[in-house]
Amino acid sequence: MAGNGLSNLGRVKLTDLIASEGLPSDTYKLTVSTLSQSLAQYSAVIIQFPANDGALLRCCLESARPYFNQKPSYPSADMIHINDSREWCKTSGYSADPQMWQESYDYRPGITPTEPNNDIEFPPSGLADIFVLLGKAARSILDAVSFYLNLRGCAFTEILDSVPLRNRDISSSVLSVNCHARPSFQGAQHHNLTTQEDGQLVMFSDHDHQVDKSVISIIKSDKPGFHIRDFNGRWVLVDGDLGPQEAIVYPGLALYHATAGFVTPALHRTDITNLHANMYGRCSLSFKLMPKSMTSLNCSEMRAAGHGVEPQFQIPVSVDDFMQRSHPLDQLFNRNSFPTFTFPTAQEGSMKPLMKRKKNSSRLKPLPPSKRLRLEAQRVLKERVQDIADKKGIKLRFCTLKECESHIHTLDSPCGNIRLEIGWPPGVPFPIMIWN
Repeated sequence: MAGNGLSNLGRVKLTDLIASEGLPSDTYKLTVSTLSQSLAQYSAVIIQFPANDGALLRCCLESARPYFNQKPSYPSADMIHINDSREWCKTSGYSADPQMWQESYDYRPGITPTEPNNDIEFPPSGLADIFVLLGKAARSILDAVSFYLNLRGCAFTEILDSVPLRNRDISSSVLSVNCHARPSFQGAQHHNLTTQEDGQLVMFSDHDHQVDKSVISIIKSDKPGFHIRDFNGRWVLVDGDLGPQEAIVYPGLALYHATAGFVTPALHRTDITNLHANMYGRCSLSFKLMPKSMTSLNCSEMRAAGHGVEPQFQIPVSVDDFMQRSHPLDQLFNRNSFPTFTFPTAQEGSMKPLMKRKKNSSRLKPLPPSKRLRLEAQRVLKERVQDIADKKGIKLRFCTLKECESHIHTLDSPCGNIRLEIGWPPGVPFPIMIWN
């Protein structure tokens, strides 16, 4: 173990992450610390379920193999769905992406899947029970992250679905049963496969990596092949030694935004190695805890806890807009100078002293990409604001964040008229706000 980091991906028991009333136990604090360190270093952690829950996951994976194997060799046009962000909260039933050589069955409470040609179809077993199981696990992990960040309990409840769902509600979260590289599925001709020196087939190149827009994702596969990019920019096989009741947990872009960049989303890819001789391909279960559509992502909880919120996170973003917009990964995942947040080891005591140590030692760490992005955003915004001011003959100078925060609460502030003419959102502070 180097420094405060973990030498391997962290392993935590789900039962140790269940919060209880009163003061946190030493076991809970140690488990939260292990979880947080692993998320900081690897953007992933291994979660261990109780034995009975592990049996349920394996049962569903085993039933997925014959389900996909009986499908046609090539899907009909209405079954092909390729990254349609407008339908992010409506997917249900069977779909296929030939370009990724992937087939999926999405289970989303509140929607009854419509089967093609009115055929009666039996989906993989146990989906309703597994949805409940993984949903509870994801929320427990999210509460543990909130605890470490010194946020209040259930800090993200407002952006998540109600538990249970209200009448006529449709779940934003989704449980997917996936099959990669089924030999009888004729999607490979549409995919750019690469071959390594040892002759192994790899599905994704380094430029085909993905990031989920979820809050928390949990994945369980029947064969290794899931890679996540770690703190040092290396691709790590994170499911290579999973036990029968273990799964991989990793954060998504929604949590990254809701925590003002403090929790890094996982950059991941799936490698398919030596599956051409396997009649079923690679099957996996993937649960995504998603923000509900009729809400917005904001960092109010982070501000309330005393965390600094950088400019790109200060304006709330509606979830529908967030899900449909593109996110430039080349800027977001420049890992050479990460992290935005590190989690020190905690064996005992409260979490607040750990947060203070982090702040005191931050000067010794490289400038994080979020800081560089903030400076670049300031520069671009200054140029655009200056162009508007020049056209309207407005003389400008820039004030500090502290000055700006006092100005927005004053009726006759020196920048009030300027803010109105420029079109800046009312009540929103910004470190480069302008005034005469």
